[in-house]
Amino acid sequence: MRVIILGSGTGVPSLERSACSFLLETGSQKILFDLGPGTIRRLTEAGIALPQISFVFFSHFHPDHTGDLVAFLFATKYPAEYRRRIPFKMVGAKGLLDFYRGLIKVFGHWVELDPGLLDIVEMDNTGRDQHAGGAVAVESLPMNHSASSIGYRVTAPDGATVAYTGDTDVCENAVTLAREADLFICESALPDDMKVDGHLTPSLAGGIAAEAGVRQLLLTHFYPECEGVDIEAQCRKTYSGPLTLARDLMTVEVSKGPR
Repeated sequence: MRVIILGSGTGVPSLERSACSFLLETGSQKILFDLGPGTIRRLTEAGIALPQISFVFFSHFHPDHTGDLVAFLFATKYPAEYRRRIPFKMVGAKGLLDFYRGLIKVFGHWVELDPGLLDIVEMDNTGRDQHAGGAVAVESLPMNHSASSIGYRVTAPDGATVAYTGDTDVCENAVTLAREADLFICESALPDDMKVDGHLTPSLAGGIAAEAGVRQLLLTHFYPECEGVDIEAQCRKTYSGPLTLARDLMTVEVSKGPR
């Protein structure tokens, strides 16, 4: 598997960091996780065309994770010569269908796709759930952020695993989700001394990764307050394994490690 970070930031505008999103590639399959503002531009910069996306998974419905969905749907439908013709799926917690219907109420037929082109799948936001994402198996668990917040664990045919928290505060489900993952993509919104409810800091994220025994930790979802702070040093208070700080358009190769 290969992961491309499309957005390592938040809803705060930044030339360096788009809002939350990453692409997971396995074989010819391209799976998008979250669609924050700036995602479509980053996809284009990465050389990925929208019709290549077969699945879009949402960690929750906040604007910094869904803001480019309207643009994605509009570009999927128009103009005719670039229009998608291969069906795809949108997956998220219960409420995703109502969320999509709400967009149609606002934007009308401009974002309403032809019958059979879009399949919407709602996953349980109260307990463990699973879905077959084409060539990969996807499990989900509720996270400690909002009612619609779920994290994902993706397993490729060769057994390699990627876990993604979306937004969360400390919770046992985050540890369960990340258990022995080959790559753990974890939010780390603010420095240790600026902790807020519903989000992690570097040392808290590191603690989850250490308890879960992950092979590699990738921190992301950085607010501007993280710039100029030694995020790595704060994470090292609790985690000693391989560590990467996300940057937009960064690529990470993921392979199955020893269990």
